[in-house]
Amino acid sequence: MTAASPAADGGGDAQATPPEASQGRRFEPDLRSMTRINLHPIASPMPLGFFTIAIASVMTGCLQLGLFDEAARAAVAFTVLPAFVLQLLVSVLAFGARDVIAATLMAVFAGSWLPYALIMLSGAADGLQVLGVFNLALLCFGVLMTAVTRPKRALWLVLAVSLPRWAATGLAGITGAEWLTRTSGALGFVVALVAMYAAFALMLEDMRSEQVLPIGRSGPAHLAVEGDLAVQLRNLERQAGVRRTL
Repeated sequence: MTAASPAADGGGDAQATPPEASQGRRFEPDLRSMTRINLHPIASPMPLGFFTIAIASVMTGCLQLGLFDEAARAAVAFTVLPAFVLQLLVSVLAFGARDVIAATLMAVFAGSWLPYALIMLSGAADGLQVLGVFNLALLCFGVLMTAVTRPKRALWLVLAVSLPRWAATGLAGITGAEWLTRTSGALGFVVALVAMYAAFALMLEDMRSEQVLPIGRSGPAHLAVEGDLAVQLRNLERQAGVRRTL
């Protein structure tokens, strides 16, 4: 006499339970065919960011060149303070537009205006020396950023002319040398000219949907503007906000 199997007892309809199911493992269906990634076109925030750099650089440069009296420090600080808010807004929009280089650079510029304005307003002790060290730290950041911004020539140029100004401002704050302060003020006008050109060129390009003034994009930056939709969606599934982690 032989013992009956469990399948036989169930009338032959029961199926054997997979080992994975017995261990509580779950199998989910392939969701790729049902997944949708939505992109939201926006107006480019970069002209606003560059115009803000230009205006704030002119105001601080005038103070450093002695065109304003020392008593005007608080007034200059009040005019520079909105640059922090505007460039922070540009940075947030640039992150949403998937441009980490522009977003990072604009965020750091925003962060540079805030301590300047607050120290000028408060008249904190040794404020100029602290700002000097801060500007030298910005210089180190800028040197690193120049290595990755070259395909975006407008950003690269603004950053390149900002480097000597950060160096002069930093050394002037630490040493107190008047000629370095004047040099930094003059360089501020150079930064303003380059930033205004970049802002105007990008604004014309955005309005006419074509390049009007030379900007000098190359590599991936050029493909992003001149390429078709397939180029814009390349490797989209691996980008931040779609992949699981940053």
